[in-house]
Amino acid sequence: MKKGLLAVALLGLSLVAGGALAEPKPVIGALIRNLDDQFLGDYTGNLKKLAVSKGVELKVMDAHSDMATQLDQLNTLISQGVKYFVVVPAVTEGSEQLASIIAAKKGGAAFSNTAPTVAALKKSSNFFLASSPESIAGSIQADIVDAYFKKFPQKLGPEKSINLILFLGQLGHPAQIYRTEAVLKDLGKKGYKVNIIAKDTANWQPDEAQQKMDAWLNAYKGKFNLILANNDAMALGAVESLITAKYVDDPANPTKDVDGDGTFLKVPVIGVDATQVALRSMSENKLYATVLQDAAAQAATAFELAHTLATKGSVNGATINGIKPLDKAIEEAPANDPALVKQIYLVPFKGVTKENLGAFLKK
Repeated sequence: MKKGLLAVALLGLSLVAGGALAEPKPVIGALIRNLDDQFLGDYTGNLKKLAVSKGVELKVMDAHSDMATQLDQLNTLISQGVKYFVVVPAVTEGSEQLASIIAAKKGGAAFSNTAPTVAALKKSSNFFLASSPESIAGSIQADIVDAYFKKFPQKLGPEKSINLILFLGQLGHPAQIYRTEAVLKDLGKKGYKVNIIAKDTANWQPDEAQQKMDAWLNAYKGKFNLILANNDAMALGAVESLITAKYVDDPANPTKDVDGDGTFLKVPVIGVDATQVALRSMSENKLYATVLQDAAAQAATAFELAHTLATKGSVNGATINGIKPLDKAIEEAPANDPALVKQIYLVPFKGVTKENLGAFLKK
């Protein structure tokens, strides 16, 4: 009997010891602006895969583009003991308040996709930006447009004019501001006269873009030769409107690319993100081109920063997901502040056209 009790006691001690030696599972909170957004859906899917592969408990919160909701969600996670985060802010202006709450608990975060303010990153050396320089996306759009009209100069208006319909993202969002400024500035530098026929926000959403394009077609049919959008979702909304209205090369044969320009639509439509939905549209000669905003690389960089904080306590200028921190400031906030360059990890954009589509389209 004593031997049996002794064996049970020893087994209990061994289980306790084993439990004491076991490493606690890292926990990372993911505060996401809006999971209805195609890009952010892909982004969050990548976060979840990374969490499984690293043995991390990932707690995902969807703010539905509402800053008050996101603040409540952060406080909920903080109350559960979460200290380290991947954050896609609902709005840039709210990032400082998010950072203050996290810093008060001596935590850290990788802000991503929606840039935080300079003041937010300065709350702690454990705050980072893992994103892409938005102005570059606009510049690449301009390069794609330039290549298109050099190949098809007959599609230009008089005096090398571009008559543009422009879909804007959420007004005030850094991507909306910098992508728009860059594409218009660079087209001007390339010698084009850009006439904006119509522009408005569609808040990143395809249904809003489709409704606006329906109205603009009624008002401006035959008066524009290019459609640009700050993201693919809005570009695809415009594409659907054009298809429904049979604003195509040959209404009698609506899927035929008559002039061989890479789209059967009457005008090229170009977006940003290179979501798989957009790439499939390109493969079907609908959307003309896009710019890769690498959801997988952005998510991996942000996740690795948060994971490094959670497991090592600091990043210390490490190379993260193959990316080194900036070594000098750039024009785009918050990376324009020299004091913050070591907290900035930038994932490059890439142009996607028919020539390299196969490298990005998943089969």
